[in-house]
Amino acid sequence: MNRQFFSIITLTAILFFSCGHEDGPYWGGGNYEGNYPNTEKYDDYGENPFINAADEAVSTFSIDADGGSYGVMRRFVNFGQLPPTASVRIEEYLNYFTFDYQEPSNDENIALNSEVATCPWTPDHYLLRVGIKGKTIPEDELPNSNFVLLIDVSGSMDSNDKLDLLKVGFKQMIDEMRPADRVAIVTYAGKVEVLLNSTFCDDKNTIKSAIDKLKASGSTAGGAGIQTAYDIAEQNFIPDGNNRIILGTDGDFNVGISSTEELVKFIEEKRESGVYLTVLGVGTGNLNDAMMEQVANHGDGNYEYIDNAKQLKKVFVYEKSKFYTVAKDSKVQITFNPEKVKKYRLIGYENRMLNNEDFENDKVDAGEIGAGQTITAIYELVLSDAAVAVPFGTFDFRYIKPHETQSRPLNHTIENGITDISQSSENMRFASAVTCFGLQLKQSEYKGTSSKSMVLDLGKNAISFDPNGFRAEFLELVKNVEF
Repeated sequence: MNRQFFSIITLTAILFFSCGHEDGPYWGGGNYEGNYPNTEKYDDYGENPFINAADEAVSTFSIDADGGSYGVMRRFVNFGQLPPTASVRIEEYLNYFTFDYQEPSNDENIALNSEVATCPWTPDHYLLRVGIKGKTIPEDELPNSNFVLLIDVSGSMDSNDKLDLLKVGFKQMIDEMRPADRVAIVTYAGKVEVLLNSTFCDDKNTIKSAIDKLKASGSTAGGAGIQTAYDIAEQNFIPDGNNRIILGTDGDFNVGISSTEELVKFIEEKRESGVYLTVLGVGTGNLNDAMMEQVANHGDGNYEYIDNAKQLKKVFVYEKSKFYTVAKDSKVQITFNPEKVKKYRLIGYENRMLNNEDFENDKVDAGEIGAGQTITAIYELVLSDAAVAVPFGTFDFRYIKPHETQSRPLNHTIENGITDISQSSENMRFASAVTCFGLQLKQSEYKGTSSKSMVLDLGKNAISFDPNGFRAEFLELVKNVEF
């Protein structure tokens, strides 16, 4: 009990960071002077190497549905800086965006696709894009929700880009909820307070009034807060519903145990309850990105970083269906044909790699996919010298439906056929542009001839599918970067 209580403490600390108006990093001001104190925490997972297909033909990993790393990058770029290389997780750059993938069929919640094209930054190499699409659920068919907002109101949150920003976002979220949905609010600073018992959203004014009362002061003791949040979520649990805690903090976690390891242990225990976890970060200077990403990874949830008001709308309005999980413990296994592929390298997903035997083991945790969400991964390939007309390999996928316990297998053949990158699909060109940009920011040893102009050339004609303008925004960000 003690360990659970204090593990929770770390959990809360991880949530909300930097913010701004829609075209910049600050919302309503702030006291940022241009240099981040050296207290932000990022884990450097290195890079996946090339692997000889003849020695090891199978590549297995857990999906990553987070977008936090991209938001962190945007905050730095908007301040005229490059992000720390350790903060760059290319898979999160890719999965920040929605791709134009086909919907699932045949009673499945997932659809698979793939494409092979020439590699623009290493001309004698090739790129394999694998795509995954979570089933889109019409709003009137979404299950009812039971949300618990767990909010850090310690003194360090007293800023327009922290607590004030969260208040705006949560009120936007309430506007989007239906009468049968319910919300509770738990706050923590020096003590824990249940600011609002679980309340149906037919009384939105009461919920918004409680949000308006949020004020920041005191130290940061989150352990009891997270325990209370899980207790309330479980007490109001909706069978076959969407039961979720949304944590928000700036990461200034200064009272109680703050071990990422203990926090992860607690979250792993609680994920069996059927309560999901969304981790949000705000603010600058003391961001604990490393902890937030790991908590979301182990807690059946996702991690987002809120850096401006448009990002608030992305999370709480435009992509609110991602709060509704359609696939649990989602795993990818690519089996390459050594006759066709000499070497391969998975770009990103370094901390999501799985043992091959984990693929069919339903006890091994993996990532979650929300309704309508797309997941993308890019492999860089070196082909064999023999030009054989055989498939590149197979794309196997396993997932568990939200209220089931046994995984479902899917299979997709990666057919023979290569397209020049300039003639490839918009999905391929835009994914390549994002990957190229990430390789440069990561200062990757595999970046080849990648350049700013290459990113723009790849992306400029790949934005006809651009929900809410985030692809166009990406190209504007790239234009402002100086490598």
